[in-house]
Amino acid sequence: MASPGSGFWSFGSEDGSGDPENPGTARAWCQVAQKFTGGIGNKLCALLYGDAEKPTESGGSVPPRAATRKVACTCNQKPCSCPKADVNYAFLHATDLLPACDGERPTLAFLQDVVDILLQYVVESFDRSTKVIDFHYPNELLQEYNWELTDQPQNLEEILMHCQTTLKYAIKTGHPRYFNQLSTGLDMVGLAADWLTSTANTNMFTYEIAPVFVLLEYVTLKKMREIIGWPGGSGDGIFSPGGAISNMYAMLIARYKMFPEVKEKGMAAVPRLIAFTSEHSHFSLKKGAAALGIGTDSVILIKCDERGKMIPSDLERRILEAKQKGFVPFLVSATAGTTVYGAFDPLLAVADICKKYKIWMHVDAAWGGGLLMSRKHKWKLSGVERANSVTWNPHKMMGVPLQCSALLVREEGLMQSCNQMHASYLFQQDKHYDLSYDTGDKALQCGRHVDVFKLWLMWRAKGTAGFEAHIDKCLELAEYLYNIIKNREGYEMVLDGKPQHTNVCFWYVPPSLRILEDNEERMSRLSKVAPVIKARMMEYGTTMVSYQPLGDKVNFFRMVISNPAATHQDIDFLIEEIERLGQDL
Repeated sequence: MASPGSGFWSFGSEDGSGDPENPGTARAWCQVAQKFTGGIGNKLCALLYGDAEKPTESGGSVPPRAATRKVACTCNQKPCSCPKADVNYAFLHATDLLPACDGERPTLAFLQDVVDILLQYVVESFDRSTKVIDFHYPNELLQEYNWELTDQPQNLEEILMHCQTTLKYAIKTGHPRYFNQLSTGLDMVGLAADWLTSTANTNMFTYEIAPVFVLLEYVTLKKMREIIGWPGGSGDGIFSPGGAISNMYAMLIARYKMFPEVKEKGMAAVPRLIAFTSEHSHFSLKKGAAALGIGTDSVILIKCDERGKMIPSDLERRILEAKQKGFVPFLVSATAGTTVYGAFDPLLAVADICKKYKIWMHVDAAWGGGLLMSRKHKWKLSGVERANSVTWNPHKMMGVPLQCSALLVREEGLMQSCNQMHASYLFQQDKHYDLSYDTGDKALQCGRHVDVFKLWLMWRAKGTAGFEAHIDKCLELAEYLYNIIKNREGYEMVLDGKPQHTNVCFWYVPPSLRILEDNEERMSRLSKVAPVIKARMMEYGTTMVSYQPLGDKVNFFRMVISNPAATHQDIDFLIEEIERLGQDL
């Protein structure tokens, strides 16, 4: 069986040459680090091994890590003359780690080896010569490895193997050629923040157990509300487990605002409520309606124009129809950045209609909210400041590690009155600090993960200017792709005109279909092209991009760019790869 750390960094070989202080091992590590990271590798070597350890010329091999590791002591003497104890993972289990007696040294060794595995994955994620995905079919992975849970514990050597195996088959979402989802990229500061968050391992419901995190959530949400355009950043908000839950929060609060009695008496106490959203909006609006007992039939889909934007006149028509039937319109959800086309609904016109008929206006800016950070592109959300609530997912366009979604509400105190249950064992009213910082009672959850710290730390590291540069670059890359393929042989655009967001939608037409008339047979054959090319992409592991049908349009590619590591060369590669994989279809 291969050792848990073979193939990259090696610490603790059986002959002792894997000692982190051993110059040979340090140089081998530096050779690899320099290969993938260039100047960063030099800095890492200097940081970890001192200025004397500079990377040598590449070409050396890295000896495999064995199950035994030399553990450095924790004294403060430099240089250290303390004897180094051996840690053999084959004879250790989780019960030998902290808080076990004498568990400090094996814990340090084990966690360092886990970090080594993670760092290897991080570095490889940015190496274009590595695969985006090592694809295996589900039955193959199930047969190749034993994933079943056992009654008896496995040793730490096996645990490290599981860590490596899991990452071996993980999708490298930080890879510059991964374009499959709206959430891509791997930010180093955000990653560090996520590690810190997991280490702190606390809950967000009260100030007493998460003092810094609660304050950072307060500061960050206020800043986001200021950027939306609410005076002084007034209002309320919360970080939730994704945009779907944020949208459901908006629906919940809008219902409570109109009929507060629904909290105690339920839907039987209120008339038939109707929500409105565009036919290109996210499916979470219907899911939220189902979960809240409003019903999916009570979500009316409004027609969109040829660019995917909600048509205001159709919205007003459908509102009047609902009122004539005796129903009560209570929410309009406009979309700022639709999932497929990247369209921005006309928020000013929608706001006028909502004001006219006294309806709660929500803006689902999960995908497009990041454009508010860009002076060049924020005009696309003009009117968002008139919304009653906004969903904004920094884990999408802003590149914050998953998950990071915020629901912002213009009226302060409404979330609290809508959701609070006064649990006396958590939210005691005679605490010795300002109780407004006990935010848990305004959330649907009790246990709530710390999602704010990675956004806050990235914001401190990049500044608003850094986010702006990130977003401007991604939109420039989308326009670059559009300009290349709009008149290129073998490509047909789904939409006319420049992309509204980083979404670029197109068909690749293989040579065999280019001579066919535009009829049902051609459409039927064209619908099979994107799925086959996507399957080949995954099997080769070279790149990933999504596809889907929409309305009467057969399967087409939807390219999205949110990873700042992507370059013009990666866009060129994608085009060439699509042509290579699809030319024989």
